[in-house]
Amino acid sequence: LLLRLGTGGVLAAHGTQKLLGWFGGGGLGETGRAMEAMGYAPGRASATAAGLAEAGGGTLLALGLATPAAG
Repeated sequence: LLLRLGTGGVLAAHGTQKLLGWFGGGGLGETGRAMEAMGYAPGRASATAAGLAEAGGGTLLALGLATPAAG
C-alpha cells in the first residue's frame, strides 16, 4: 500500500509539474519548448500527452485502479 501510494504520488506530482507548473514545474509552455528542443514535435501536444499520462496514471496507481495493469 505504501509503495503504491508513494509511487503514484510521485508520478502524479511530476505530471502536474508538466501540466500546471505546480511544485516548481514549468507548465505546458516551458515543458513544450523543452520537448521541442529534444526533438519531440509538436512540443506542446507531446507535453500534454506526457503530463496527462503521468498525472492520470499516478492517480490511478495511488487509488489502486491501475494495479491490475501494472502487475
